[in-house]
Amino acid sequence: MAFGRRRRDDEPANGAENAAEEAVEAAEAEAEEAAPGGETAKGGPWDSEDSPPEMQRLDFGAMQIPVAPGLGFQVNFEATQVDEEGNPLDGRPVAVLVQYNESAMQLQVFAAPKRSGIWEDVRRETAQDITENAGGQVQEVEGPFGDELLAMVPAALTEEVLAEMPDEVKEQIPQEFIEQGWAPQIIRFVGVDGPRWFLQAVVQGAAIEDEEQWQVLEDVLSGVVVVRGDSPMPPRDLLELKIPQEFQEAGEDDEENVETFNPFERGPEITEVR
Repeated sequence: MAFGRRRRDDEPANGAENAAEEAVEAAEAEAEEAAPGGETAKGGPWDSEDSPPEMQRLDFGAMQIPVAPGLGFQVNFEATQVDEEGNPLDGRPVAVLVQYNESAMQLQVFAAPKRSGIWEDVRRETAQDITENAGGQVQEVEGPFGDELLAMVPAALTEEVLAEMPDEVKEQIPQEFIEQGWAPQIIRFVGVDGPRWFLQAVVQGAAIEDEEQWQVLEDVLSGVVVVRGDSPMPPRDLLELKIPQEFQEAGEDDEENVETFNPFERGPEITEVR
């Protein structure tokens, strides 16, 4: 879902308001020192300034993501330069897709204000976008990381989409959905507010209902370490991602199992971690 910038509040108009704001900032600073930022009831996701548990992780720059047996990773890009016909020439990594069996979880991390989280606003804006623009339905639910958004979005089943589907997937689609040209797609939005960052996970596939598959993705999410950095950034700007060294080495050593670097097809990919 698109992130829009929110206009900053006007500066306080008088000294009393300034004093009140300073008092609030002091109280919030004490609270941040008393409770590690980014820590949820499950212990994570973690801020790099915390003491996250030791485990094997892939370094994507602003995110360090745990690896586990059966997981696949793919980097999603957006175009930063196009030719005269609009074809992408260059791009930047904007998200990491974690794959497990028939499930996928897209992870993105954004800058956030120092004194407040943005998940409540993002959740409301996402719900409005789905209902008003996508013709879907939404429901707020309580999850292991706090309030979540469960959405049903109509997914197009055009001839092109069906032609690219594996036969075993296509066979599971009811004929009535194929005839009407769309099928209901369930999407789960999970958000975590950390110290000056916001981490969003978008879950699709079997993990929506399959507890075993969701548990694997939940453990990945709770083990993520966010590296915010000290540079000032506008709220909702994406934190910078990079390609892990393991991706580059895998591409050099095993070209058959790992896609060649092409940011506008599938992107660098490790098909499975054992």
